[in-house]
Parts: sequence; structure tokens; C-alpha cells
Amino acid sequence: AGNFAVTTTSGPGLSLKSEAMGLATITELPLVIVDVQRGGPSTGLPTKTEQSDLVQALYGRNGECPMIVIAASTPSNCFDYAFLAGKLALEHMTPVVLLTDGYIANGSEPWRIPSMKDFPAINPPIVPEGTKGYMPYARDEKRLARSWAFPGKKGLEHRVGGLEKDFIKGTVSHDPMNHQRMTDIRAEKVQRVQEFIPEQEVIGDKEGDLLVIGWGGTYGHLLTAVQEVRKNGKSVSLCHFNYINPLPKNVNEILGRYKKILVCELNMGQFANYLRTNFQEYNYLQFNKVQGLPFTVVELVDKFNKVLEGK
Repeated sequence: AGNFAVTTTSGPGLSLKSEAMGLATITELPLVIVDVQRGGPSTGLPTKTEQSDLVQALYGRNGECPMIVIAASTPSNCFDYAFLAGKLALEHMTPVVLLTDGYIANGSEPWRIPSMKDFPAINPPIVPEGTKGYMPYARDEKRLARSWAFPGKKGLEHRVGGLEKDFIKGTVSHDPMNHQRMTDIRAEKVQRVQEFIPEQEVIGDKEGDLLVIGWGGTYGHLLTAVQEVRKNGKSVSLCHFNYINPLPKNVNEILGRYKKILVCELNMGQFANYLRTNFQEYNYLQFNKVQGLPFTVVELVDKFNKVLEGK
């Protein structure tokens, strides 16, 4: 009891874990789930890559159940984003999904083993034993995270479980307005993570004709293809996402600076639809591939040129 929980899985296992993810959300306890995405549905293509678990990671639980979702983009930065997932889960007292995929999992690259002294401290809101007047769901104003009292600490006994909690005391509550308030606060808590993640970056021109958007493990192919097209003097830039829920707070500003937006992903358009939900004022073109294979630079360059030419 009181240990930090981390588990790894792929798409079918993520489905099986949905009930536990909902429990971690309503109890507001830290948990990290690493999903190495593969071709689906069901057993599907168990050794092939895909990015088709995004919607499941965002919404695949009963009730209003928001969670932090981030994605690694290279074999080496899996370490960095795993560390970050743990830091976010512990400091914000909420479950986090870290998405990777089969291409990253089977890939490799040189990686300098880091020194942990170079990483930021992790400061979970643990309640010291002997604290007087402890209320399990009282929150800090900055993160809206509740404090964490480990089981067995004398004087800090409290109830946890899957039933809705009183806003402060944490006792079972079926009060309609309390449920509304707790639903709102759980959503706002995830949204406030925007203040603790970096702003989204763009590789290439800060405004122009075409913005290529990707996320997760497609980074290497998209970057190489964008660089190839830019060598020919064409206005194309790359906006590659690692922070998915919440999105960085400057995304809307970025999207408004380009004439065309092309979302490339190894599914049928899940991130494109997510962007449409959040930023409805823009038109999103799509390039999708669901073959158990990564993009190739050749097909990406061809697609970029056709979009720039209006084909």
C-alpha cells in the first residue's frame, strides 16, 4: 500500500485495464499505463505497428473520466517521457497513459545513460504522519491535486473506492451537485497540466503554406520527409506532438499561421478528429496508413508535394 503503480500493455490489455483506470481517476491516485500500440482490433497484428489506440486512451472508460495522455516519439525519449509520466501522475494525483508503438518498441538508437541528478525532482503531495485536521480531498490551488496519505498512517485514516466522493471529506456522496462539482474538478485538474508542460514547437517556418502534423512514433519519417521537401525551397513545417491531453496551450495560435494543415498518422484519422473537436475553425487534411507498417519517406514526400500543388 502506498506504492507507485506502473503497468505496461498493448491495445487489448488497455481495454481490460479500463475499469482500474476509472478507479484510479475517481480515487485520484497516481498510476502510469504504458500502451505499446499494435495493429488491431483484438489480437489483430500483434507484431506490427499502428497508432490506433489514441481514442481508447483518451475516452475508453465509463463516465466522465479524463486522463493525462502523452506519447513518446523515439526509442531514446521513451525514457524521458516515462519519467515525465511518473512525475505528472505523482504530482497531480491522477493516472497517466504513455503511448508508444510497435515501431518504437522494435527500434533502437544510441542513447547516453543519463544521470538522475539532471532530472527535475518529483514532489508528490504526501501527508506527513501526525497532520491534524486532514481532509482527503482538500486540494492545492495550483494543481488541484488532493493530498496523499498512505494506508496505515495513524490519524489519517480515510475511505477510498469507486463510489463518488464528498468534495472535501472523501466520504461516499450521492448528492447531485457534489457529483457535478467533482466531475468538473477532475476535468479541470487534467486541463491545468497545461501550465506544467512546454509550449508546442514547430520545426521549419513559423508560418507558411503547409503545416504537417504528427504525433508519437512517426516523428523520424515525418521529419526526414519535411526536410527533403524544404530542400527544394517549398514552405512546409512540422508540428509533432508528444503532449496530447491536455494539448499545449499555444496550439491554436500555431494552427492559424498556415494555409493548409495535413495530419499524418497510422490510423484512420483519430488525432485529426481530436483536433477537429478542439479547434473546429480549421480544415484538416489527412494522410492515413493502416497496414502494420510505418510511413516511408518516399510516400510522405509525394503526399506533401501533391498537397502543396493542390492535388
